[in-house]
Amino acid sequence: MAAVYPDLAGKAVLVTGGASGIGEAIVRRFAAQGSQVGFLDIKDAEGRALAEELGPTVRYARADLTDIAALRAAIATLRDAMGPITVLVNNAAHDERHRTEDVTPEYWDNRVAVNLRHQFFAAQAVLPDMKAAGGGAIVNFGSVSWMIGQGGMAAYTACKSAVLGLTRSLARDFGPDNVRVNAIAPGWIMTRRQKELWLNPEGEQELMQRQCLKRQLQPDEIARVTLFLASEEASACTNQHYVVDGGWV
Repeated sequence: MAAVYPDLAGKAVLVTGGASGIGEAIVRRFAAQGSQVGFLDIKDAEGRALAEELGPTVRYARADLTDIAALRAAIATLRDAMGPITVLVNNAAHDERHRTEDVTPEYWDNRVAVNLRHQFFAAQAVLPDMKAAGGGAIVNFGSVSWMIGQGGMAAYTACKSAVLGLTRSLARDFGPDNVRVNAIAPGWIMTRRQKELWLNPEGEQELMQRQCLKRQLQPDEIARVTLFLASEEASACTNQHYVVDGGWV
């Protein structure tokens, strides 16, 4: 049976990258709690379908998160529809593989924009709402990729390690306003994208050797931790980095 967090009912929640994968699972979980959920993505078909399926308390807005002006505009649109945003889940990212030899300055800057920069500006955009409400919760998504020394994606792992520093700085800056800021570092979560692009028998065999839990981890397992950190059950939790990886690291 799923946990119920009464304080999340009616609360305005913003999720980035909410149309598929872990983000979709998070949107579904908050919707089930009775939250007002707004989510951003560039996947129009998936985003519209999910919002229609979940009903009037869930709203989708298209936004390319590498465009900060578009991000701010989309947040403003969702705020107008839902009310002040007091929970932010910075989930959006893109783990595109890349050879170090092929990385250009332009590609590097784009990977930072996709995987890190928008987390800061989304937090900046919702901070006034949280201050006015007397508090809030931000959950930033990192990754265990940099902890395990993942190769073939140096820009991605650099960004994901930087999420920890960003989280700690924002927690310190926002703490006086009763805004809690934490990070989640998922392990290898078996979204459809991961299965289609990266999972193969050799990779799964290595994962099962290294991971303490000898099974595939699912997006909903990350969503449940996200809800806890967003809720008042985690009222004393801030400035922390929670690894949810089945014991891989």
